[in-house]
Amino acid sequence: MMPIRLSVALLICLLSAGAQAQWQWIDKDGRKVFSDRGPPPDIPAKSILKQPGGAGRAALPAAVAADAPARAASAASPSGVGQELATPTLSGVDKELADKKKQADAAEAAKARANDERAKQARTENCTRAKTSKALMDSGVRVSLSTNAKGEREVLDDAGRTAENKRIQLAIDASCN
Repeated sequence: MMPIRLSVALLICLLSAGAQAQWQWIDKDGRKVFSDRGPPPDIPAKSILKQPGGAGRAALPAAVAADAPARAASAASPSGVGQELATPTLSGVDKELADKKKQADAAEAAKARANDERAKQARTENCTRAKTSKALMDSGVRVSLSTNAKGEREVLDDAGRTAENKRIQLAIDASCN
C-alpha cells in the first residue's frame, strides 16, 4: 500500500513540474512579460530573463550581470551614493496607447476651438444684426414687422416700437460683449 501512495505522489510531483516551466522576458516596449510559451522571435536573447530548464539569470546581458555587486552595494549604502548604477525601473506606460490618447486629446481640443470660433462668429453676426435693427428703430421710420389675416402690413405703434426696442436692446446686451 505504501509503495503505491509513494508512486502516486511522485507521479503528481513530476506532472506539476511542467507547470513551473515559465518564461520571463522584457518586450520591445520595456514591459516585463511572463508566459508559459517562449517569446516571439523578434525578442533578442539578452531580453530573456528566465526560461525553462533553469537558464534564469544566465540570459541577462553581461554588462548588467557584471555590475550586479556594485548595484547591491549602492542599494545598501545609506548615503545613496552610487544610485545611478541601479537598473532602470519600467514605467508600465504603453507608448502606442499614450500616443493615441495624445492624438484624441488634440482632436478634442481642435474640435472645442472650432466650436468656440463658430460661437464667436455667431455672436458677432447677431450683434451686427441687432445694432442695425436698433439704428432702424431709432431712425423714426415707420416699421412693419408683421402682416394681418388679410395679408396687409401692420405698422408698429408707439407701444410696439417700445417693446421692439427693449427686445433689440436685450439682443445687443447678450451678443455684443
